[in-house]
Amino acid sequence: MNEPTVYIVDDDPDMRDSLGWLLETVGLRALAYASAEEFARDYREDGPACLVLDVRMPGWSGLDLFEDLRAEGSSMPVLFITAHADVPMAVRAMKSGAAEFLEKPFNGQVLLEKIQRALRESAARLERRAARECLRARFDSLTDKEREVLALVRAGMPNKEIAARLDLTPRAVEMRRSGMMRKLGADSLPELLRIALTFEETTDLVAPSERPEDAPGRAADAARNPRGDA
Repeated sequence: MNEPTVYIVDDDPDMRDSLGWLLETVGLRALAYASAEEFARDYREDGPACLVLDVRMPGWSGLDLFEDLRAEGSSMPVLFITAHADVPMAVRAMKSGAAEFLEKPFNGQVLLEKIQRALRESAARLERRAARECLRARFDSLTDKEREVLALVRAGMPNKEIAARLDLTPRAVEMRRSGMMRKLGADSLPELLRIALTFEETTDLVAPSERPEDAPGRAADAARNPRGDA
């Protein structure tokens, strides 16, 4: 994972310099921008990060930038800073998911603590995303036949019942199940079920055309392959 980055967007050059110096004192990488438009042109999600964002700026406001980032799917934590805080502005920012809303002048140590927490949250979120993508790749590697067996295993069927349901030999079911478990990195049935349950909301384990009740050609397939080999 790349080095954590703190982005600073503030039209006040003194504030940008002050925040940059503060972050450097604790060894944090900081990139500063004078406007929301400048940041938007340059920003690319690349490792753990958080954004220290001024609310009121000429042109595109901090709130506009923040809401645009959320609309694009960014989950980067945002800490708002402003010299002109008001209740409606704070409510709008927090309802949109802002991590913090601080009024200038603020305590530098308090800001650092909030930034460190935001970076930890960002790193944890990226790790969870990477784990989900890894699981998705594993599920995508399953064949349709393996997905079919997995769906029945998740339904609580033993191998003999699965074999009867799919017109297969028990040996064929064992082979599909073994391949499925190897690809998913499962060493046991409980581990297999845990992986499947973890991913069930984001992965369609069985394509509709492969469900036993939706497969009109299964009898013909069985006639061509009476032994039910995988």
